[in-house]
Amino acid sequence: MPLRSLGDLERSVMEQLWAAPADPAHQGLTVREVHAALSEDRDIAYTTVMTVMDRLARKELVSQEKDGRAYRYRARASRAAMTAELMRETLADFDAHDRRTALAAFVEDASADDVAALRRALDHLDPA
Repeated sequence: MPLRSLGDLERSVMEQLWAAPADPAHQGLTVREVHAALSEDRDIAYTTVMTVMDRLARKELVSQEKDGRAYRYRARASRAAMTAELMRETLADFDAHDRRTALAAFVEDASADDVAALRRALDHLDPA
């Protein structure tokens, strides 16, 4: 997934899709619904939102399903899964030593709550 290439408007659209119910019964959001939500905070054309949502579908970040004359869109992965993928993409650019250094620097700057969450996640993966 090309997460690094998301622009501000693409991120705003993804935020709307992530905020939608994630249950399988929910069919996703239409361009009209996303446009209505985004235009509460900014002046944006319907066609601009439609173009961005189509671009996200081509990037395979959202699914696009025909519903009558409109399309419904859903995020293909949760915000957490996409964030994890971005972290993996970033770390993949480094050799093993630099990855360890980057992870150590991240943990040094992490809050106590973040460190506790990391410990819980690691314990869950390898209960030693």
